[in-house]
Amino acid sequence: MKTVYEIQQFLKQFGTIIYIGDRVADLELMETELKELFQSQLIEAREYQTALLILRQEIQFLKEKRQR
Repeated sequence: MKTVYEIQQFLKQFGTIIYIGDRVADLELMETELKELFQSQLIEAREYQTALLILRQEIQFLKEKRQR
């Protein structure tokens, strides 16, 4: 996984489609869903870590963009 889109497609494999309308809230909810999948041992640690890093970078980018 290299993009937020790829994470969305990955989550779809588990029946999870997230769209609230607020991009940051969407990303935070994806983070929560990934955590639950990892804790349920449905995804590997590497997948979880990679996706989390991508989501957190995007969240940080959007929050900084809002402050400008």
